[in-house]
Amino acid sequence: MPKALRFLGWPLLAGVLLALLIIQRYPQWVGLPSQDVQLTQSPKYSLSKQGPASYADAVTLASPAVANLYTTKYVNKPAHPLFEDPQFRKFFGDNLPKQRRMESSLGSAVIMSPEGYLLTNNHVTADADQIVVALKDGRETLARVIGSDPETDLAVLKIDLDDLPSITLGRSDNIKIGDVTLAIGNPFGVGQTVTMGIISATGRNQLGLNTYEDFIQTDAAINPGNSGGALVDAYGNLVGINTAIFSKSGGSQGIGFAIPVKLALDVMQAIIEHGQVIRGWLGIEVQPLTPELAESFGMEGRPGIIVAGIYRDGPAQKAGLQPGDLILTIDGESASDGRRSMNQVARAKPGDKIRIDIMRNGEAMQLTAEVGIRPPASTN
Repeated sequence: MPKALRFLGWPLLAGVLLALLIIQRYPQWVGLPSQDVQLTQSPKYSLSKQGPASYADAVTLASPAVANLYTTKYVNKPAHPLFEDPQFRKFFGDNLPKQRRMESSLGSAVIMSPEGYLLTNNHVTADADQIVVALKDGRETLARVIGSDPETDLAVLKIDLDDLPSITLGRSDNIKIGDVTLAIGNPFGVGQTVTMGIISATGRNQLGLNTYEDFIQTDAAINPGNSGGALVDAYGNLVGINTAIFSKSGGSQGIGFAIPVKLALDVMQAIIEHGQVIRGWLGIEVQPLTPELAESFGMEGRPGIIVAGIYRDGPAQKAGLQPGDLILTIDGESASDGRRSMNQVARAKPGDKIRIDIMRNGEAMQLTAEVGIRPPASTN
């Protein structure tokens, strides 16, 4: 027996070691999971795939069409802080001496056409008594407001100068997350400034900034004074109108928002042609269907929005809608989000007939409403 072990021992040991080596190298042969990590190596990029070393050409193309705005308005303020004291006003009333003071603010605008039409933000020009436009070539002139749309925070201005540069329009519906962007404007009044970043996101909404929101998000630095300026691509084509920043300090923190040029153009053309943006309107206020409300409606897992209020003599009331109705679909589109559904109605033409499927007291109903004209937003 010892002789047999000595004779067979080395071959057995060699076989065991070989088996362990095979199991370690090819574990899938014996049903064990593979330990290999499958990595994908990127291909070698040619020079044509590399980013440019400079965006000077894009800036040279776009920057002449971005103007600085200086707005002023006159306000009546009490001549002394004591006059604002409620107790003081209680005894002396509201007929207290006031001083007429001038307030100034800064902004930017984009020259959209050689005829002198400019796009900017409504909050830049709202209630302004005077708007001065300063071009990059040194010329200055007064602008007049053609019209504004507070619900998208856009305004159209007009200036009368010869040989005006105009921006080259890009296609905001073709941009992708990760595309390079340049923000051009007049931050803090220091003069025209260019910052660079990328497209961080598209289609941002429910931010509480405007009634109609479809923002491009970028990390190109946008600061106070940039509002109304241009967001351009790496070739100098306009893709958005800089509008707002998300910031706790008031300065740029890498989250800025721009209105896509496609939406801005629609608003501009409507204002030039009609003096305002004409939108469809049903005359209802809606609220989301929370899980608790869905359970009370017996609609768990189904989309819908609840009619929270109805404007008297509005299209919805004439169609038979009532507060508490659960809207399921509008013209066949699921009503899962109130803002999206109201935007759908806004895109309809006044006079169009739309079908509304609802649930009322557990009973399914179908109503037809004639779209009305949305009243102008209150400026108060």
